[in-house]
Amino acid sequence: MDSPKKIAVNCELNGKPAEFLVAPYQSLLETLREVLGLTGTKEGCNDGNCGACTVTLNGRIVDSCLVLGAEVEGASIDTIEGMATPDGLHPLQQSFLEEAALQCGICTPGFLVSAKALLEREPHPSEERIRLWLAGNLCRCTGYDKIIRAVEKVANQNS
Repeated sequence: MDSPKKIAVNCELNGKPAEFLVAPYQSLLETLREVLGLTGTKEGCNDGNCGACTVTLNGRIVDSCLVLGAEVEGASIDTIEGMATPDGLHPLQQSFLEEAALQCGICTPGFLVSAKALLEREPHPSEERIRLWLAGNLCRCTGYDKIIRAVEKVANQNS
């Protein structure tokens, strides 16, 4: 049996042009990790329930395990690797460290990408809104209070 032909994809990845080949059956998660070497996006459940693989696709948060790599032709994708800059950590990353909002780290990239997307839309969300927005991200280690506090801390700095 012949292997399927690969599909050429051009997109914007973390603000830069990207071009790669992907098998038609590969998820965006597999593409990021295995084809592009961006291993910050984590695989948790691989069925869209945990949020560990959250990225933004054209400004919307998505579970990258549920999107095919070939579907991102012409799209803009932001991953956890795009958060920090050469000048330092993103304020959310710094706040997660200061508030001890992580343990094993599997869920952390998804929480950070989701929280960043929220704060870009709503710079001063309420605690209830933060909890609702992050409901698609599961953590099995820390509980959620430290994560919520870390996001609130950055939202309060946006004043």
